Order: sequence, then C-alpha cells, then structure tokens
Amino acid sequence: MKTILLTFIAATTLSGCYLFGQNSLIPLDKDLSTVEYPYPVSFFGFHSQNQPMRMAYMDVKPENYNGKNIVLLHGKNFNGAYWQETISALAQKGYRVVVPDQVGFGKSTKPEHYQYSFHQLATNTKNLLDKLGLKKVSVLGHSMGGMLATRFALIFPETTEKLVLVNPIGLEDYQAQAAYQPIDEGYQNELKNTAESYKKYQLTFYYDNRWKPEYDRWLNLLAGWTLHPDYPLVAWNAALTSDMIFTQPVVHEFKNVKAPTLLIIGTRDRTAIGKDRAPKEIQPTMGLYNELGRKTQQQIPNAQLVELDDVGHLPHIEAFDRFVTPLLKFLGE
Repeated sequence: MKTILLTFIAATTLSGCYLFGQNSLIPLDKDLSTVEYPYPVSFFGFHSQNQPMRMAYMDVKPENYNGKNIVLLHGKNFNGAYWQETISALAQKGYRVVVPDQVGFGKSTKPEHYQYSFHQLATNTKNLLDKLGLKKVSVLGHSMGGMLATRFALIFPETTEKLVLVNPIGLEDYQAQAAYQPIDEGYQNELKNTAESYKKYQLTFYYDNRWKPEYDRWLNLLAGWTLHPDYPLVAWNAALTSDMIFTQPVVHEFKNVKAPTLLIIGTRDRTAIGKDRAPKEIQPTMGLYNELGRKTQQQIPNAQLVELDDVGHLPHIEAFDRFVTPLLKFLGE
C-alpha cells in the first residue's frame, strides 16, 4: 500500500479550507482535515486489531435534555456531517445525539490493513458509547449504516432501545443475485472513480435522475478525495468495506431483532450492491425498495413501516420534513 501511495500522482494539490456546506470541489486529504463539520468533532482513541485507531464523532448535548440518547450511523458514501438537519431537529426535542464516523470513513482512521466486519464496527461503536457513559440508546442507520445498526441491535440488544432503518441496503442477499468481486478488482475500480462517475452513480440509483444543487456538497465530500495523493488509501478502505457489505448479509437475521423498529423507506430508491455483476434478467428485480420495505416489515417483529412515495435513497436529504415527522413520533412513543 505504501508503494501505491508513493506512486500515485494527484491531479492537483491541496489548498485552502473546505468549509461545511461549500459547493466547490477541491482536493481533500484522507482525514478531511480541512472540512469543518456542523458540530464540534471529538476523537475516540482506541486499539483495534493490533493497531491504534481514532474514531471521529460529534456529541451534541441539548440544554433541554430529555434523558434519551440516539446514535446516527452514516452510509458508505457519506460521513456524519450529512446528518446536520437531523441532529438539529433531535437536539431541539431534547435528545443527546452521538454521530460517529466509522473507521475507514470521514475523519476517522483509514488503516492500511483491517478485517472489516459489521461486528467489528458495531463493537467499536459500543466502546465509544461506553466511553461516553451511555447505557441505553436508540440507533438510527441509513444505507450501509442500516446494516450496521441492525448488527448493533442484534449483538447489543440490552443497549438498543429502538431501531430506525432509513433506506438501508442489505434488505436482500446480494450474494444470491450477483457474482463476487475480489477485493483487488474492487480496489482497481475504486481508483477509477471521479466526481463524474460518483455523480452518475448517485443520480441513477439514489435520486432517480433528479439532481438538485444542494446534493453537490455531499458529492464533493466524496469526490474531493479522488483529487488528493491520499486517495489510494481511501480507495483501498472503500474496497474492503464494499466486500464487507457484499459478504456479510443481515437480511436472514431480521427475525431476531428485539427492539421496536421503524423502517423509513423512500420508494423511488433502486440501490443494489453488485447489480452490474448480476445476470441481465435479474438486474431489473434488484433494489426495488417499493417492495423491499414491505417485505422487511414482515420479517422484523414489532416493526412499523413509513413509505415515502417519490423519494429516493436519502430521505433525510431529499425530503427532510417527511422524514423527520415519523421519526420524532416513533422516538416519542
């Protein structure tokens, strides 16, 4: 990996500071050190798999604390910053909100070698909560964060008061539909990413070909990495986490979830991992969230379903008011 890092030639050099919410594309280092998050960022230092780690997190403590806590878990192509509006709405209602960047994402450590698993990331998150002295939390996960939130709820049921899944991936077993992609091949594909390729993917699967200028800030946080000499390390971690998603399904264990669960599903979403590697006749049947949400509700005991018609993969970005209303109602029940 060090050789790759030394031989990679950046398209341009880092300069200036990327302020949160800025819609320009500039090079960003692996730690997003020039990116200002919407709330103060702290770091949880710990050892994992025989190496030091730092997990970045925001811990927002409201003055009108209601005694309830919630953890927000980001998706694969995002970091904790995109929960800005959600954090504000929850804090106004008195919730203490903890928002980590998982190892390999955002401002957290990008290790050269790590055996990624949802069990490991859930354990890292639990250790952070233990450090903060939080024994009971609601857990909200979006996209990949939905798979992680499910795993957290399964292995730490005593900690999980409520579970919220927002357009989670993993509502189907991708291994049963698509061919496996070796990590080395996935890494080479990650190295080819550009702002244009990221936007094309998000436009197609996340937003159903309906792009709005306010989506640029989240795209640029991802695409800015491709312009920096650190990108090979970021791409390597992205390949490892993609493998984790593909090879570690949670769909078969939904029946074991104990916590009251809310599914918030934008029905226009068509995200499906490995769809391009599936047989052509199967591809149109993958990622049909208008069907997957209802199927998943039937699998999870004590689950509620809120379907958001004409909304894609990111309800909390695309249709915040329609997302936050059922969220707050569920948390307050």
